[in-house]
Amino acid sequence: METVNYVDLTQYTGVWFEVARHNNRFQKNYAASKATYKLRSDGKIIVLNECHDKSFSGKIRSATGKALVVEHSTNAKLKVSFFWPFAGDYWIIDLGQDYDYVASGYPKRKYLWILRRS
Repeated sequence: METVNYVDLTQYTGVWFEVARHNNRFQKNYAASKATYKLRSDGKIIVLNECHDKSFSGKIRSATGKALVVEHSTNAKLKVSFFWPFAGDYWIIDLGQDYDYVASGYPKRKYLWILRRS
């Protein structure tokens, strides 16, 4: 799987809303997912994922994790961990010129997310 040429992490941080995803076991029965990324001073990224349980009016569930850039020449390959010591690959494979949308996934194509700013 190829990644984008470069990601400006300052532009990338902020709130993203899930438009679509490849079904996965850890988001089963969740709706209206939202991801918020915040860049720390040490270069790590705080990841806050939120979604509604079963429907748009369901209880809000959240998980906070940490992302590390593993390829600094592009910033497009990250490792994300919600449960230490386990971490998964998170690659940015398409990105809008104005950072208005992103497609990201797992190199073995097991996971895929499409997110927008609004």
